[in-house]
Amino acid sequence: MNRDEILQRSRAEKEDEGNTFLENRGRRFGVVGFCAMYILLIVFNFATGQSSYALHALFWGYTALDAWGKYRPSRRKVFLTTAVMAGFASLCFLTCHVLEVLR
Repeated sequence: MNRDEILQRSRAEKEDEGNTFLENRGRRFGVVGFCAMYILLIVFNFATGQSSYALHALFWGYTALDAWGKYRPSRRKVFLTTAVMAGFASLCFLTCHVLEVLR
């Protein structure tokens, strides 16, 4: 395969590596920001004596869906295990939150 064929195939895919890089980098910064905010809110809720069930449900739900998204193309069991366990944790925390609100 020569250089021209490679360029033609790359253009035919209509996928820009620069945009993919920027999307991935932005996603990484978003995850770091999300985790930092989660930790700050957990510490604040602990310091003020408030419940954090809703925050835990959100965090573990995100973790479950992130792992599921990685499992689908890779079929690695570690991602499936993480998705199932995090999903279960998320549902447990959601149940605790709902029961606490309904009290």
